[in-house]
Amino acid sequence: MTNVKGKWALITGASRGLGYHMAVFMAKQGCNLVLHSRDTKNTQKVLSEVKALGVEAYAVACELSDLNAVERMLDDITAKTQIDILFNDAGVQIAYRTDCFTTPAEDYSASFVINTIAPMMICYRLVPLMMARGFGRVINTTSGIKDDPHQAGYSASKAALDKVTTDLATVTNGTDVIISLVDPGWCRTDLGGPNAFHAPEEAIPGMVIGAFVNDQISGRLFSAQDYSGLSLDAAVSKAEERE
Repeated sequence: MTNVKGKWALITGASRGLGYHMAVFMAKQGCNLVLHSRDTKNTQKVLSEVKALGVEAYAVACELSDLNAVERMLDDITAKTQIDILFNDAGVQIAYRTDCFTTPAEDYSASFVINTIAPMMICYRLVPLMMARGFGRVINTTSGIKDDPHQAGYSASKAALDKVTTDLATVTNGTDVIISLVDPGWCRTDLGGPNAFHAPEEAIPGMVIGAFVNDQISGRLFSAQDYSGLSLDAAVSKAEERE
């Protein structure tokens, strides 16, 4: 299992929901953190909590729908921090359309920028640096939504993320830069809503397995709920035994 103590992880969408819980979990493993949100005021709580656990951490702000802002954020991060682990967790569900035939084009364009293009732009900046150093982990959060045309913009953007992630994974497969997808399941977050099946805590450690596997296999999709209730050691062993 990969030892993440002293390594640096960038978590997008770290101020709440799954990103928040992932940040606290990674800090407990000794991982230093760059915590992204739209406004650094949103990450004050999690920033103080992870620092109290003894790790280094700082916050960055970026509106992911602004791709120029994404590039500026990456310029700032890479100028001062070597990112070893990337959690592309931030995402947006534009709307749930009660009449799928009235879905506007904007549902697609807005969803794709935040859910597909921005995370891949981050990958394209950070993965070559990981490859040059010979180590890296990338975990892109996807969705298992299917057969629901009422949220087509969201589900299509996540399907596109699946495609480009698994394609990129062929470049690093067999190396110690491991690229993975993770599906958290339907969790009670701001995005998932109050009627979702699972508490966000149940998705841990399944959400972070991709940071800890150590078998040089890229391109996997981890279903986080398959690892609910397991210790980190047990979850990683289960993940690696499946291949």
